[in-house]
Amino acid sequence: MNFNFLSPVSDLVLAHNELLSTQALGRKLKIHSEQHGIPDLDDVEIAIIGVLENRNDINYIGEEFQLNEIRKSFYSLFPGIWNTTIADLGDINRGESVEDTYFALKESVSILIKKKIIPVILGGSQDLTYANYRAYDSLIPMVNIVNVDAQFNLGDSSKPIKNNSFVGKIILDQPYNLFNYATIGYQTYFNAQEEIDLMDSLYFESYRLGQVSNDITIVEPVLRDANIVSIDLNAVRGSELSLNQRYSPNGLDGKEICAISRYAGISNKVTSFGLYEYKPSSDDDMTSMLIAQVLWYFIEGVNCRVKDDDFQDESSYQKFITLVDDQELVFYKSNKTGRWWIEIPFLAEVNNKLKRHTLLPCMHQDYQDACNNKVPDRWYKAFQKNCV
Repeated sequence: MNFNFLSPVSDLVLAHNELLSTQALGRKLKIHSEQHGIPDLDDVEIAIIGVLENRNDINYIGEEFQLNEIRKSFYSLFPGIWNTTIADLGDINRGESVEDTYFALKESVSILIKKKIIPVILGGSQDLTYANYRAYDSLIPMVNIVNVDAQFNLGDSSKPIKNNSFVGKIILDQPYNLFNYATIGYQTYFNAQEEIDLMDSLYFESYRLGQVSNDITIVEPVLRDANIVSIDLNAVRGSELSLNQRYSPNGLDGKEICAISRYAGISNKVTSFGLYEYKPSSDDDMTSMLIAQVLWYFIEGVNCRVKDDDFQDESSYQKFITLVDDQELVFYKSNKTGRWWIEIPFLAEVNNKLKRHTLLPCMHQDYQDACNNKVPDRWYKAFQKNCV
């Protein structure tokens, strides 16, 4: 298996790991080391990959970075009641060009997903999400991306890719595989009104910071439907982070970002997860520990996954039908988990790739709204995209 572009975890981190309790997470991982090489991946379900690439950061001034502090923090945590085997495959170093790094990441993600292993990417700049997305070209026909971010990152797609414009490239570059793009925690004053309008006109979803902080559960359905989850650390409130990492006095707090991460883990569809825009500083303890805890909650979520979206067996769900403006809406509720879905009707005359999107995750509130003659927002947007 070709993982030539991965460099091992540093001896410094491994030496630190030896001093930890035998119960600590770091002592239970399969780790890519200089001494033993890449571990056997046969029973691995989650693999951590660092990507030391930040040259497409719009603020890049030549600085390099390492992920050692994050690893030390993560290794020192204790696992939950987990039954997944986790590997740390080390880092993808900068390529000769940024495109070389993209290629290495794309290949690594593709290999892992084919082996039914979830890659967890620890990155520099968030444009690496583009390479993560391209790994799906040969895997599935349509991709859903959730971006936890203060900004939409649509940018000017006619210009070279940067960490504030990679979504424009994802939307406009062939092959066109993007079905839904959703942003969680966006802050209006960081986004041009044209971008906000564009998100609406493309029927993409966006959840304002205030909405998310008011009720964190509203983001669970969109994460349940995601294939790729990408987190920009700039979405986190400055007071929760180390000096270099601070971006905005407003943002998600530590509990909220961990809850979002756990929802991503619980989702049966999420097959890759990335954390980006890490900027180390001398007082790095806060940022590295928060990232470690976000990773911990994602893995916790993966261990709590329940297969509840197979609606073949009639005893496993309840079905509810309601009328909204002469439109029949069909809801399903899982008896196992209590989670809800809504059916999107197929338009026979439309040639679409949507064979797997007949059921859309939703909330109990959407059903209650439909009973009160209000069309659920997620259903409306998915239906409109289906018509395009």
